[in-house]
Amino acid sequence: MLYEIKQDAKFKFIEEGEGEPLILLHGLFGALSNFEGIIEFFRHQKKVIVPLLPLFDLDLLHTTVGGLEKYVHKFIEHRGYTNIHLLGNSLGGHVALLHVLKHPERIRSIILTGSSGLFENGMGDTYPKRGDYEYIKKKTELTFYDPRSATKELVDEVYGIVNERLKTIKIISLAKSAIRNNLGDELSQIKQPTLLIWGNNDAITPPFVGHEFQKLIPNSELYFIDKCGHAPMMEVPDEFNRILHLFLQKLNEPAAVTK
Repeated sequence: MLYEIKQDAKFKFIEEGEGEPLILLHGLFGALSNFEGIIEFFRHQKKVIVPLLPLFDLDLLHTTVGGLEKYVHKFIEHRGYTNIHLLGNSLGGHVALLHVLKHPERIRSIILTGSSGLFENGMGDTYPKRGDYEYIKKKTELTFYDPRSATKELVDEVYGIVNERLKTIKIISLAKSAIRNNLGDELSQIKQPTLLIWGNNDAITPPFVGHEFQKLIPNSELYFIDKCGHAPMMEVPDEFNRILHLFLQKLNEPAAVTK
């Protein structure tokens, strides 16, 4: 399914459907294809928005989690979205958390899946080995429970990125910034209902990270999906959408009146 990439001022994004905004933030190697299952399912009930995060377009000084958060804040303000359900995967989850901590007023709920912000296994000290396709393929496969989910198209995309020197430097800058920017002490300030969807076989932000997020974010619920790695919305889209749909439905139910 191909979606039109819209442009408004300096912002590029996908926007499909009508209703409350559901904004999706991708991770370090995230492409729009990561969210195809979510867009397709939720565009019939929500306004689904995927901003293209400027991972490689910011100057090096601002190629940080904080730099990306500023971009997301300007995008939301420019477009005038309110009552937002903010969803982030991996680094996108980290950006979402930082945004909610700085600008909670427009955010109605948060959905995190394989989020950084507390702990993550990076690509390792040797990363990235430029020019070594097999190495990049193996590293990309680690994202998933089933290595077949790392399609040739996806591996080619990652390989293309790490073979550009400046892009590699920016990826390392973002990864280091994510490790430095630990949000453990601040998560208790989050008031929004929060949904955590984790792969039981996530090797990058392992299950204990999901438990830790649940412990630290007051109004949060945690779901694990079996036989699933770091990108549940790609690997098991139907189960992911089911859990998210129930969560969003529950938010819109009037609270029971106690007599």
